Amino acid sequence: MDSLQAIKQRFGIIGNDMHLNRALEKAVRVAPTDISVLVTGESGVGKENIPKIIHALSHRKHAKYIAVNCGAIPEGTIDSELFGHEKGSFTGATASRKGYFEVADGGTIFLDEVGELPLTTQVRLLRVLENGEFIKVGSSEIQKTNVRIVAATNLNMHQAINKGKFREDLYYRLSTIEIHLPPLRERLSDIHLLFRKFASDFAQKYNMPGVRLTDEAVKVLENYGFPGNIRQLKNIAEQISVVEENRIITPISLQQYLPTKGTNLPSVIENKKNNSDFSSEREIMYKVLFDMRNDINDLKKLTLELMQSGDAEKVQEENKNLIKKIYNEVPSQQQEENHVEVVRLNEKYDESTEYEFAETIDADESLSIQEKEIELIKKSLERNNGKRKLAAKELGISERTLYRKIKQYDL
Repeated sequence: MDSLQAIKQRFGIIGNDMHLNRALEKAVRVAPTDISVLVTGESGVGKENIPKIIHALSHRKHAKYIAVNCGAIPEGTIDSELFGHEKGSFTGATASRKGYFEVADGGTIFLDEVGELPLTTQVRLLRVLENGEFIKVGSSEIQKTNVRIVAATNLNMHQAINKGKFREDLYYRLSTIEIHLPPLRERLSDIHLLFRKFASDFAQKYNMPGVRLTDEAVKVLENYGFPGNIRQLKNIAEQISVVEENRIITPISLQQYLPTKGTNLPSVIENKKNNSDFSSEREIMYKVLFDMRNDINDLKKLTLELMQSGDAEKVQEENKNLIKKIYNEVPSQQQEENHVEVVRLNEKYDESTEYEFAETIDADESLSIQEKEIELIKKSLERNNGKRKLAAKELGISERTLYRKIKQYDL
């Protein structure tokens, strides 16, 4: 059996973290068997290396190795891609086609993002795992295949099972052996090693001197959470190698390439729902209309009292709360600056002047539903620092709808 260090050199794996070593040891031990393997871990941790190691160290190494990204294949064609189809089985099927399971007979198939498979496809895959049988799309003939399946996912499979998005029996068939790769933030001692490797590779690729981190910059790098894991670290190393003129990277220079991290505290927003939440665009419109109606009713009440009383100061004193509600309560300092000016009326109310009076009132607030909607979108974007995903969630609409409205209103 090849040594662990030889395996790392052969497949370009950098790091000495004990969890990483444990994962590689499991891959080496399970490789000579035909047991199904499920590789788990966050996106960007290098899950694609494990099936390559398993295939290269197995008795199938001289047969085909096919990697399939299940999340990149449309739901309508994934059965055809995996199991093949017969001529005329669907529109556009002008000829029979072999699927991956037929082509890889005797070899290994790596199903990346297996958690994205449709439920109907999961049933077909379960049959392959149980007895090696499959049926082409549009055919009634049962075919046999002898493939080794290695799957990978970044989803929490137990949550997917509870939500009915993944079959429990398929999960247990796939995860006979489960290999978990740790995220980069749990491999602190490997972060600088990986950065140096990437910096050296890019220096050679672009024919320029390599960059080097100061001790303080190394600490900054190790304290960063790396939500994108190794893929993000590689991207940062490439940016610095190309953009920075100074080859010695200080913490100040490094910080420019590290996106601002969000808090690691658990969010409670999703589990709480208050009365101001919107569940659809229709509810937004309803809320705007109800608010407008309430404001208009309050203004009509205030105006009627003014017309009937004729004493502006008295009306203002008796309706302090109502005035605050209409014009929104503001700090005392701003109240002085934005004091509500009440128009004095003649002491006698003349019915003949009613419409003349009404015509001379200038409405400060627009009653346009479209303007209210624009105002809501702007406020939501401001509260969420321009993050459209969070703004869409707060407004209760889809991101696609929010993008369309931002484009429509040129926000």
